[in-house]
Amino acid sequence: MKKPFHVIYEDNHLIIVNKAAGVIVHADKTGDKTLEDYVKEYIKEKYNKPGDVFLGTIHRLDRPVSGLIIFARTSKGLERMNALFKKRDIQKTYWAVTQRKPPKKKDKLTNYLVKDHEKNVVTAHDYPVENAKKAELHYRYLGTINKFHLLEIEPITGRPHQIRVQLAAMGCPIKGDLKYGYPKPNRDASINLHSRRVYFIHPVKKEPVLCRAALPEDPFWEEFLALDNEDIKDDTMKFLH
Repeated sequence: MKKPFHVIYEDNHLIIVNKAAGVIVHADKTGDKTLEDYVKEYIKEKYNKPGDVFLGTIHRLDRPVSGLIIFARTSKGLERMNALFKKRDIQKTYWAVTQRKPPKKKDKLTNYLVKDHEKNVVTAHDYPVENAKKAELHYRYLGTINKFHLLEIEPITGRPHQIRVQLAAMGCPIKGDLKYGYPKPNRDASINLHSRRVYFIHPVKKEPVLCRAALPEDPFWEEFLALDNEDIKDDTMKFLH
């Protein structure tokens, strides 16, 4: 079995991990072991902690999605990271693979999303409707390999299933995402959406934190590394100054 996570960054206040696709972040009705459980076990073992380990969940990734998740190791870290997310003072970058090429090289998508909690499905609308939440993201096309297209996504808002449903609404469902219109599943039930990079100013240390998550160990994913270019880092810095 693949490791459920790899630690990317760790200090007294935060732990940032690269989650494997298929692992749930937070307990749900399946009763499956969660990423929270795994990370707590890791902290308990590494630091010989007696009793319960504090771990604050700041945000989530859907089960079939891989990549970066930030947890807080202290209540101070949790409170301050929650404030950072609320103010949107954090830049998250995702990679998504689609079979259809997007209509533009780069664009901003705005939709109004309604979640059906019973079915756990989100519907995207082009205009405000009852109970809808506004969702916005930027995407840019990075290139094509073997007839599949790599997009880089920067969500502005953080809505459930946002990237999945917004790309599908644009006519570009993510590879493997049956829920949002892709015709066939990936063999391991993952989808080709990966939380690739995160950048923020550490809320306690006041230092910049820039983390990058390696792609899943999968030959299909790894081919797209050829499209990774270093000037993106400069974009990240520009974005934040």
